[in-house]
Amino acid sequence: MYLIFDTETTGLPDNFKAPVSDSGNWPRVVQIAWQLHDEMGRLIEQKDFLIKPEGYNIPYESQQVHGISTELALAEGHDLETVLHQFNQALDQAKFVVGHNVNFDQKVTGAEFYRKGISTSVLDKKVLDTMTEKTAQLCQLPGGRGGRYKLPKLGELYYHLFGEHFAEAHNATADVEATTRAFFELIRRGHFTSEELDAQPGYLEEFKTANPDTIALIGLKHANLKTKSAAYKKKAQAQSKKSGQTDKSILQDDAFAHLHNHTQYSVLQSTTKIDELLKKTVDYQMPAVAITDLNNMMGAFHFVSAVEKYNADKDPSEHLKALVGVELNVVDDHTKKDVKNNGYATVFIAKNKNGYQNLIKLTSVAHTEGFYYVPRIGRDWIEKYKDDLIVLSGALNGEIAQKILNLGDKQAEEAVLWWQKLFGDDYYLELNRHGLEQEEHVNQILLSLADKHQIKVVAANNTYYLEQEDADAQDVLLCIRDNEKKSTPIGRGRGYRYGLPNNEFYFKSPEQMKELFHDIPEAILNIQEVIDKVENFKLKRDVLLPKFDIPEEFKDPEDDKDGGKRGENAYLRHLTYIGAKKRWGELTPEIKERLEFELETIAFTGYPGYFLIVQDIIKEAKKMGVMCGPGRGSAAGSAVAYALGITNVDPIKYQLLFERFLNPERVSLPDIDMDFDDEGREKVIEYVINKYGRERVAQIITYGTMAAKSSIKDAARVTELPLSESERLAKKAHVSLDLILKKDEETIKKKAKR
Repeated sequence: MYLIFDTETTGLPDNFKAPVSDSGNWPRVVQIAWQLHDEMGRLIEQKDFLIKPEGYNIPYESQQVHGISTELALAEGHDLETVLHQFNQALDQAKFVVGHNVNFDQKVTGAEFYRKGISTSVLDKKVLDTMTEKTAQLCQLPGGRGGRYKLPKLGELYYHLFGEHFAEAHNATADVEATTRAFFELIRRGHFTSEELDAQPGYLEEFKTANPDTIALIGLKHANLKTKSAAYKKKAQAQSKKSGQTDKSILQDDAFAHLHNHTQYSVLQSTTKIDELLKKTVDYQMPAVAITDLNNMMGAFHFVSAVEKYNADKDPSEHLKALVGVELNVVDDHTKKDVKNNGYATVFIAKNKNGYQNLIKLTSVAHTEGFYYVPRIGRDWIEKYKDDLIVLSGALNGEIAQKILNLGDKQAEEAVLWWQKLFGDDYYLELNRHGLEQEEHVNQILLSLADKHQIKVVAANNTYYLEQEDADAQDVLLCIRDNEKKSTPIGRGRGYRYGLPNNEFYFKSPEQMKELFHDIPEAILNIQEVIDKVENFKLKRDVLLPKFDIPEEFKDPEDDKDGGKRGENAYLRHLTYIGAKKRWGELTPEIKERLEFELETIAFTGYPGYFLIVQDIIKEAKKMGVMCGPGRGSAAGSAVAYALGITNVDPIKYQLLFERFLNPERVSLPDIDMDFDDEGREKVIEYVINKYGRERVAQIITYGTMAAKSSIKDAARVTELPLSESERLAKKAHVSLDLILKKDEETIKKKAKR
């Protein structure tokens, strides 16, 4: 006999290869349906059960797939243990289990048997599957891996066999009926062999004789589970609806500030420039603003400096507060890199300079140790560097929202309690309202958790652009990043691309945000508390150079008392004159005068250690056989650098000015560019790390901006503008993109016609 069965579940496992004993990995079964048929396809038994949830909720995203809500399952579901015993009875009569991707159904059902401690043969039965390479060849649908045909979905196979669609896909009883019809039709058409069916000779002919015509449905009526769930939800909402209206004027005089914003340092994901963000903040008379870029804090210095500059000539009562933050991908263990796991996007804000330094540490570790597809940080590191940090639960990609949507309210609550235990009153649940149904569902649960565990909520808008009309430009930016066409629909899976779901992710005014959250006034009021917890701090500081270890005979005891650099200056002078004799041989008065002038300037500006460090690196590189460049830029104007072997261009011979490199009237850290060959570069870096310590060596990042012509070509490509038109427009771009974008539309049109 054939047992054709299907399940609907609370989601998908993290690991499809995990054993059924790994209960935490496998989702819960919320519906199971089966049909038992004899060898000729005659129906023996048909069953369909909703399962009553035991200690879990059915996640929102799963409800969207199969329509079964927690309320519906609780009201009409059956006891799991009773259902499993009935399923076992059907299994005992069957020779094969049959399904479409039946291995998944076997495992989730096997996991339920394991949880209940009930023995079963569900994993031991012979299997016949309607989703195989054979049915892929039959349907010949493009898009498979390695140029092969893709495995057909049940609806695709059904349409190929019968030329029609079946209703109520993702209702287990409907899927079983469709799978049964497809399975027996495949037997009738000879797509299964006698060996696969473990049948006696003549079985296939006998089956065709018994079923001469196309296999028909058995004619079951399927309940519309989404409609039934909606009815239960409507009833629950009616019972919990509060009377009266919220007074919108209650928030009129209260401050609002955006706590979750992305800038251009969220590369190719946000169009917001820091200077324009601050201008908008000031225009809206907000007391503070945060930047929380994705996995990096590269914009922090620019941001804090810009706020300092704004505050410089303002009365303290008018000062703007800079909230420095970051949005990190949090995982349980960032050292695990066997399965792709991007983690949960969580917002961190520094309360003070120490908090900022903790964020720097977390962000660095996320890149250097946790990077796997994206930077990630583990919970153990968050526990280690949690001091002076404020945490927001994040938007829909945050841990709490994702667990509400995909795992269940219980798992979400457990996560909330972990964060609350770690951060106490510095942990806030973030509410967003972009007009998305998912957000409203998440917000409802978040408010319930906030009330239950005395956690405060804050309103946010998770901004990626400043003005609503910038949404299209931001979407084009995402297409450029992902090498996608703008015409490709936004969504998940094959044939779709990433994009924000609507144009509401902009920097809204306080009035707009208060209107959005007028029914949850505490979400606005609590923002001031977050602002008050943050101290203004500076990021500018004097240059810190590692101490260069000079020989004992050059050390001066006075340096230890007053922090002077007499010893470094003396040793630099010593090395300079040794090198000068090698370079020039006889030192003429002109050369001596030049060297003395430069050495005095270096001593006056306080950078002898810098020259000693650089010459040491160059000297060691040459010892290792690494090719070194002759020197670039203004450093070529230094006779001291030439004498030390840092550069190979004689500034006296070519009359190069030292003052362009280091000027006593404009004291700033000298900049010496060192060039090493590609193969030797890593050796030099390793030497510097070994000498000064890994914690004292860093590599800098260079951000490239999109020039006018390349921007036009990129935008034309993703919007599928003809190449000839793209080239024509690009040739019109004679100035920077900034200047173009600051012109009004009519001016741009006139210039484009020239």
